[in-house]
Amino acid sequence: MNIVSKSKKRVVLPSRPELPTVEQILEDINRAAPNDPVFSILEKTGQDSSPPADSEVEVRFQQCRRYLELTEQLKEAQGRLQQQREELQAAGEQLDKEVALVKDQVL
Repeated sequence: MNIVSKSKKRVVLPSRPELPTVEQILEDINRAAPNDPVFSILEKTGQDSSPPADSEVEVRFQQCRRYLELTEQLKEAQGRLQQQREELQAAGEQLDKEVALVKDQVL
């Protein structure tokens, strides 16, 4: 008895594109016109039965802006903390060396 296996040809899918960076997203948002469709997408998809009031849109916009500002501040703080950590590590190593020298002189 002869069993023949048919191998399926594998389809090579295209690779997934890279996600945009925060800077690219911000640049895109800043270049968008006020009447850009992205700002009215909920209206067109019917996800929101009534369009939000102007004040609600403004509140959401300000929340998004504040989130982005805080994110940027956190990145800056992270950089400062990393630098301070490295400085403290270097100071600790120098202190260890000096303590070892003092111990050698005492003995």
